[in-house]
Formats: sequence, structure tokens, C-alpha cells
Amino acid sequence: MTETPLIPIDGRALVFGGPYGNLQATQAVLAEAARRGIPAAHIICTGDLVAYCGDPAATIDLVRRAGIHVVMGNCDEQLGASGADCGCGFPEGSACERASAAWYAYADTHVDCEARAWLSRLHRRIDLLIGGLRLAVIHGSVSRINQFVFASTPAAIKRREIDLAGTDGVIGGHCGLPFSQAIDGRLWHNAGVVGMPAHDGTPRGWFSVLTPERDGLRIEHAALAYDHAAAAAAMARADLPPDYREALASGMWPSCDVLPYREIRESGVAIEPGTVSWKPAPGRRRRRAHVEQLWPATPRRNDAPLDAAKFRDPSRTAAGEPRARVALRQIETLWFNTGTLCNITCRNCYIESSPRNDRLAYLDLADLRPYLDEIARARLGTREIAFTGGEPFMNPHMFALLDECLSRGFRTLVLTNAMRPMQRHKAKLLDLRRRFGDQLVIRVSLDHFGAERHEDERGFGTFAPTRDGLVWLARNGFNLSVAGRTMWGEDEAAERAAYARFFAEHAIPVDAHDPSALLLLPEMDADADVPEIADASWGILGKSPGDVMCASSRMVVKRKGAARPAVLACTLIPYDPAFELGTTLAEASGAVPLNHPHCARFCVMGSGSCSRAAPATKTQAVAAE
Repeated sequence: MTETPLIPIDGRALVFGGPYGNLQATQAVLAEAARRGIPAAHIICTGDLVAYCGDPAATIDLVRRAGIHVVMGNCDEQLGASGADCGCGFPEGSACERASAAWYAYADTHVDCEARAWLSRLHRRIDLLIGGLRLAVIHGSVSRINQFVFASTPAAIKRREIDLAGTDGVIGGHCGLPFSQAIDGRLWHNAGVVGMPAHDGTPRGWFSVLTPERDGLRIEHAALAYDHAAAAAAMARADLPPDYREALASGMWPSCDVLPYREIRESGVAIEPGTVSWKPAPGRRRRRAHVEQLWPATPRRNDAPLDAAKFRDPSRTAAGEPRARVALRQIETLWFNTGTLCNITCRNCYIESSPRNDRLAYLDLADLRPYLDEIARARLGTREIAFTGGEPFMNPHMFALLDECLSRGFRTLVLTNAMRPMQRHKAKLLDLRRRFGDQLVIRVSLDHFGAERHEDERGFGTFAPTRDGLVWLARNGFNLSVAGRTMWGEDEAAERAAYARFFAEHAIPVDAHDPSALLLLPEMDADADVPEIADASWGILGKSPGDVMCASSRMVVKRKGAARPAVLACTLIPYDPAFELGTTLAEASGAVPLNHPHCARFCVMGSGSCSRAAPATKTQAVAAE
């Protein structure tokens, strides 16, 4: 194994990433270093000399002649080894994957053998010794050259990588977006790239200058202006696709395929240059990794905040129009919230479930039976009983509740993350499967087919346990459906195709192209602006009140400390008293005014529904009337 070079720097250091074959941007950043009096021996590049732009050979030659320090990027590694593609790790079938095939083919024919040999000799890591601090300079992460590490990437991942480096911090690249953070007092720094804009709506590239201070570093995040029109012209002469060429001027990437939700929400909002100080302060190691955002310090959002005048009057919208109301057609699905306690805390849980949130208490048989009796007595024709949480399998009464519903002939649906709370009850689940067959339906929350985006929502280390639980259910013949998210703005057809590949790989019998088998649910943010739904909106939107979830379902909850359960209009709005309709199903049969942002964003505009039925099967039972 090649020994990691140690580069001692006495004075300031300039760091940049991603020249990307953009000769004009590379010339500009080297000129900026000269203007600041920073010598070549103090300049560090975090890799990917070659990528999207039109001058790969000239860019490599310029960097070599400059004599700066360069770590190997995944694109450098692939081109140096004559690999089949860029090795960026883009999702299969994504826009980024298609675009990268074009520029990689161009670079493959325009970079000579001698330059490839030089690329292949670059180190995957160099260590920088500056101001008495040792920083590992890598491309993606210490453990994986093409790992995307963003500001929103879980602190636990960054802590693991810094631990692996054994240094005071890490300087990374690859993700294309600049940021600085302290992880348990140690540094994670990304200077950004010069060859492409930072997806912030401006054509600027980014670099940083590190200056030793007493007991730490001053970090300047600086924007780079350059002749982006000349760089775009070079791409046109190379006959490269227009997507990334246009991005040089617009400042917007052609795709968000690799971005986490936080970075998508920041897209198009200009980043402001800034300077911060970092002092290493490891201190006592916490059980949960702690992150301190150093820069950018100001949160950015590309959506407007919710207008405070909206969703205040149940009868009229802020514009004075009659508010849309949804009449109950029939309770086709009766939901029971088994309690809001959950084994994990998702970034944007629809009802804020967590290991600490017990605002909705565990239901037991005494809470459940009166509602099943009312269904039978009033001949409501309800076919399906559904359980949600929290995590239903944390409720100690869960199997008694399931047995009661299944024994009465209801099709019974359980929503679960399929992690340890479910998996510790495998014997009981197998017994229910043996006795009731496909009448029991398990819907697993797999927010994305890829670990990174699933864990973007559900937290570090959650993907593998959910996948394993889903595979176990599939191998044991359970009637399955899956719920994913559309929060990353992916093309639905491509997303379903990727889920289909995942299901095929793991022999999971779920039809990814059937919307009732794979539900793709829209993201909800009650703080973001959304149109209100007036009576007149139905015709404009081409929707019907009967399409909305509260036309065919209700949910029963038991609030902490309450003497008895209550019936709510919706599974998504458990805490707003305006959506509490009574204590019996009869009391809850009135029309529901769509007076909440979730009504508009999820149910009407997003066409979401928690009650969409899974495909019928030959053994499916019909609920007793």
C-alpha cells in the first residue's frame, strides 16, 4: 500500500476541486492564487481534473505544469485505468448517468497515454499539515472515492470517516457544493469546485483559503468569476450535449439526481462568500455525533414561506372564496394510530413520530372493539382496517389488535419500517400468515431504492434493516406493498423502473409499476407556501372531492391522558383540534373543510393517499357487515 504523502504548509493554503476539463476556470483559480501570493506548493486540488467540460487534455497539462498537489478523483482514476465509465456513482438510468457517458467518451479519445499514466499515479489521499493540524485530503470519502458527502450527510457518517482518517479533520470534494462543518469539534471542509457552478443560480465556481490562526484555522470560502462563455464555447466545439454547457451560464445543474432533500431545497439560492474560524475541540465523545454548521451559516430555501393569512378560516380561503369541503362517501378504510412512539426519528415524519413522542398513546383491544362493533351494527360496509404509527410493532397489544380484525374478516393493513420491532415478532407474524393468508397486508416504508436517499429521510444505518425485513416478508409469502417518497423530484417512470430493478434483485414480488403496490407519496412541509383549495378549484385541477382521502377514510387515535379515543378526519393531521370530529364513527361522518396545508399539498395537488388499496388477491376476505 502506498504511503500517504504528508505536505507541511507554512502559511496560507488554497484549496479547490473539480476542474472538470474547464480550462478557463482552472486558469482563473491559479491566477487567483498568484494574485494572493500563494505559491504552487501551497495549492491543493481535491480531484476530478477531467469531467463535464471541453478541454480535458489542456486542463490536465495546465495542472501538471503548475506543480500543485492533486488527489485522485474517481474520474481521474477511471480515465487513468481506461475504465468503462466515469465511476461517479450516478443512479442507473439517471440524467447524470446519460450525460456523463457523452463527456467521458470525449475525454477517453482526447487524453493521451502519458497523461493517463500520470493520472493513475495520483494518490487517493494526501495529508496536509497546517498550523499544527493534520487534515486528510481526499476526493469523496476516506473509505470510498466516489461517495457523495454533502452538508446534510449524517454527522455519524462524517465522524466515521474522520475516525478512519485518524486526523484533526477531512478536506473532501466530489459533491460539488462548498461547506464547512465541525463534527464533534473536528473539521469537515469542502472547498467546492471551479469547473461547474454550485447549483445556486450563479455561474461562479468556488475555492477556499486556509490560514493558520492561534489554535485553529481561518477558512475563507471564496467565489470564482471566470470566462464561463468561453468554457461553454469549448464544450460546443467538442459537440458535447447542451445540458452541462447551459449550466455554466445558468448556474443550475441539469439534474438533482444525486442531491439530498436539503440541498434540493437550497437549489437556485445564491451562496454568499464568507469567512469562519475553526478551532479543534474534540472534548468528550458523544453517543450521537454532533454537527456544528460553520459555513454557510444562514439557512437557504428556494420556496416561499406559508402565507400567514392562509388556512385560518374553515369556511373561506384567504382570497375570500368558499373553501372546498369533502363529504364522506363511505368509510372504506378505518385507520387506527397505534401510538406515535417509533424506533427511529425521520427527518420529516408526517406525524413527528420518534422514540420520545408519545402524544398519541398505545391503543389496546378495549379501544378497538367499539369501532369494529359500530361498523357491524351500522352496516357501514368498511372493508379494510389499517394500522399506522409510530411503529405499530412497538405497541405491546399489536398482535391482539391484528387477530381481532382478521378474525372478524377485515382485510387488515399494517404500515411498518420492517426493522427490529417487526423482526423480533417473526414467529407471531408467520402464525398470522398461516391462519389468514393474504387477508393480512404489510406495507413497508422504503423511502428510496438507494441507501443514501432512504437514509437522507430516515437516518444513518436504517436502509439495510428495512431491506432485510422486506426480503424476509417476501421469502415467507406475505401480501406486500411498499411506500416510497417523491421528495427528491425524480422522474416517476425512472423511479419506478429503479424500484423494479431493486425488487427483482431481491426477489420481492411487488409490481413497481402498479401505483397500488408501490405508493410514491409526495413530500409535505407545512411551513412552505401552497395554494388553498376553494370550491372552484376542483374543475380547474380536474379533480373531484371523491378523490381525496377523507372521502373514504377516518382515523382513530388516543391522545396521551385521554379517557377514550377520538376520530380524526385524516391520518396526516393528528394534532390539529379542528380535524377531531368526535368519539364515534357516526359523529365523524360530517364533511371536512380542506383547511390545512397538507390537504392541498398531499391530497389534492400531490394526489397522495394513505388509503390506496393493494392489489386484490384470490384469498382476500371481505369485511363483515
